[in-house]
Parts: sequence; C-alpha cells; structure tokens
Amino acid sequence: MEELFAPESLLAFTRAIFQRMGYAYDAALLAAEVLLKADLRGIDSHGLARLPGYIRLWEAGRIRVDAHPQVVHETPSTALVDGHQGLGLLVAPFAMRIAMRKAQEVGSGWVAVKNSNHFGIAGYHAMMALEAEMIGIALTNASPLVAPTFSVERMLGTNPIAVAIPAGDEPPVVIDMATAAAANGKLEILQRKGLEAPEGWIQDAMGRSTSNPFALQEGGALLPLGSRVETSSHKGYCLAALVDLLSGVLPGAGFGPWVPPFVHFLPLPQDAPEGAMGIGHFFGALRVDAFRPTDAFKQHMDRWIRRFRAARPIDSQQPVKIPGDPEREAEMQRQREGIPLHHRVVKALRELSDRFAVPFPEPLSLKHGE
Repeated sequence: MEELFAPESLLAFTRAIFQRMGYAYDAALLAAEVLLKADLRGIDSHGLARLPGYIRLWEAGRIRVDAHPQVVHETPSTALVDGHQGLGLLVAPFAMRIAMRKAQEVGSGWVAVKNSNHFGIAGYHAMMALEAEMIGIALTNASPLVAPTFSVERMLGTNPIAVAIPAGDEPPVVIDMATAAAANGKLEILQRKGLEAPEGWIQDAMGRSTSNPFALQEGGALLPLGSRVETSSHKGYCLAALVDLLSGVLPGAGFGPWVPPFVHFLPLPQDAPEGAMGIGHFFGALRVDAFRPTDAFKQHMDRWIRRFRAARPIDSQQPVKIPGDPEREAEMQRQREGIPLHHRVVKALRELSDRFAVPFPEPLSLKHGE
C-alpha cells in the first residue's frame, strides 16, 4: 500500500528533522531538498526511505553535524576536499560549487572528496552545473555490496555515475546510473513489497544466480552491470572500478572493501589502508564555451535529442526516450499529483515524527494496495 503526499509538506517535515539533529535552517533545507529530489524523480530507493538510515549513522557518531567541509589542497582547476565526516547531502553540493567556480575561471573544475558520507542521488549534484550552462559530472563510491566478475566476495559499491548536459529548447540530457545491475535500494523496495528480484541482479553466497531479495543478508552479493560474463559483466565491473579509483583512491577516501558501510550496525573496516578516510566522491564541471560557442553547442544538442527521440521504435506504443526522460516525467507527475510512499516507509517516518516531535504531514490520498 502506498500513500500520496504533497512534496512541499514532505520537504518541510524532512527539513525540520535535520534541524532537530542540530543543522541550521539553510543547511537542513538543502539536505532535505537533495533527499527529496530522489523521490520526485522516481528514484525511491534514495529518497525519504533513507532518512532513518542517516539518523542512525548520526547516532552512531559516524555523521558529524558540526562538520565543515574544507579545501585542503588545490590548483587553479582542481581541489581536494575533506568532508570531516559531514553529511554527504551537504558535502557534495559544497564540492560541486567549487568545481563550478573553477570551471568558470579556467574552463573546467575537478574536485575529489574524502571523509564524507552517503550523498543521495548523484544526479542532483551533476545537475547543479546546468544552472550555469555547464556540463556536470558526479561520482561516488559506496558500501561494498557488489562482487567483481568471477568472485563471490563483495568488493565494490553500486558506485553511480551521473552526467548532466545542457541543451537549448530541449530538456537536458541527464545520465544517472549505478554501475551494478541494480542499486541496493531497489532490493529494499522489493523486500518491502514482498517481490522477487529479477534475474541478473544478485547472486547467493556460492555465486549462483538467485531471485531472493534478501540474499545480501545471507552472504550474497549484487552483480555488476551486465550481470554475467556472457553478458559483459566485466564492463560493469570496470565502470565500478573506475568510480572507486577516482572517488576513493585519488582523494584518499576509503576504497574497495574498506568503504564504510551505510548501515549503522555493521562495524567500520578494521584493516583499512592508512589514511583512507570515509566515503569518497568526485565531481567535474565543464564550461561549454571553453570548447566552442554555447549557442552552437545547444543547437547540436537539440538536434541530437530530436533525432534520437525520432528513432524508429520496436513498439509504436513505446517511443524512444533520451537519458533523463523517465526521471523528468516522474518529477512533473509527482509535483502535480504527489509523492507515493510505501506504507513501511511511512511507518518509519511517523516513528521519527514522534521521536523528534515534528508533525508528519497528512496524506493526499491512498494510491493503491498491494
């Protein structure tokens, strides 16, 4: 069962919860906006369903409310940021703004981050660059849940890649994807709904394909994009490795199996390499006119988008979409009709409401039963 909620009421609730944690109004509002953006864009696995997890990390002392991200090294086009164990929802926009400033000054900006936490959907941070008519890039490593090709050991995170590219009259192209066959949050959604996992998402502790959405808790692992070697899982493995190297090894964050787990009840890795600190991110901003006139670029982007949309479809009832279309359509619909929340998510949020004395909004309606 799901209930529909007005986006503005969920934003106010989430902002108030972050304020109860000790964040100032502006910081709490930004964190809430980043989190809610996932629900608006239909990425329910990374939206308000994650809020209780952030609370538990804060209680465990792994998120510091008093943290202030700091540039610890920089050149005209690059910077290294220490997140000081801050909330990734705040550390990431701080770093992306630096990348954009450097791009404005010298054409491109690149910022690596160490000692951070989970930063929500990568797409939010990449899309920040669109406001300045720049190309935005956002990467992050994550808790080790994915087994490399030929392995049963969890070594990599779902390690998303997001790229946002502005256009002219057409909407921007926004690529926001995990490098695993599916994000762990999607398994959590299946668990809440009592559904099986599709073939190719997960393997059991012996490396055998399984549809059990609880296989991770039983020693299994998520599979890289491509799922099996016969269907090019090595490519997903390589993409995940690339994200881990740029987000983890480059800035001096945790990497591979030493990335801190998102869940509070799992211990931090005890044999982590010296100096490897927290979760790591990597951001890029490219000023279009550092390459050629922006207007000419936008004209070609519009042409690209229109041609791909006009590609002959397999089924006339399902036209070809460009990257970002499903999320953009979901955001338009959910802004208009409300955000659906599963009843178990609502229950967890109501518990936070009672605990922090923050009123939980009334639903707009019941969406459907399952």
